[in-house]
Amino acid sequence: MAENTGKTAIVTGASRGIGLAIAKKLAKSGYNIAVVDACDLEKSEDAVKEVKALGVDAKAYQCNVADFAAVEQTVKQINEDFGGIYILVNNAGITRDGLLIKMTEENFDAVINVNLKGTFNFIKHVSPIMMKKREGRVVSISSIVGIEGQAGQVNYSASKAGVIGITKSCAREFASRNITFNAIAPGYVETPMTAVLTDKQKEAIFEMIPLKRYGQPEDIANAVNFLCSEDASYITGQILSVDGGMHM
Repeated sequence: MAENTGKTAIVTGASRGIGLAIAKKLAKSGYNIAVVDACDLEKSEDAVKEVKALGVDAKAYQCNVADFAAVEQTVKQINEDFGGIYILVNNAGITRDGLLIKMTEENFDAVINVNLKGTFNFIKHVSPIMMKKREGRVVSISSIVGIEGQAGQVNYSASKAGVIGITKSCAREFASRNITFNAIAPGYVETPMTAVLTDKQKEAIFEMIPLKRYGQPEDIANAVNFLCSEDASYITGQILSVDGGMHM
């Protein structure tokens, strides 16, 4: 833990679910945490308290990841507050599911803007900071539906496939600056986002999981923590499926 003292990680969508689990896991590894979320700051304060209880510094920032200018200002403030940024975890995401024939332009754009453009926005503004120090780790949360596709999720699948494209392209662009880019492709993970599924839908998904258990936010957090560690310093441009074997 001592070797990471003073280094800072940005985690978007960190007030709950997978994002909070990632923030806490990185905190246990000694990183200070910038908790970024679109919700009111008051709702992020509980996450900040949980992170601080692990012995590191943490602060909440309200930011719509789809807003280019807002992300620029937020990154600038985080850099000033913490004196540097070493890790970026692009976790913020939304769903607006529906069959393509019924999908509205608004629901398509909303998902692309948050999931895909939001990832671009943060990389765009964080990368110059990492480049100056010639070090950094960027991990973005994609999905197995970004690899396989999924009926009723054209917008979500497209956004997560785009995250994979950004990851691989940036891995090539920034390798000479010692900045690695990788992505996690979760399968079914028990979170507030998946809680809206019906029991029948959950049972169908369960049958597709060879390990015969649902994923937990901590499973994703463990993978992110590894890709941010020195043990993963020679890994870049990779998509790690954390899905109990759903995609092989």
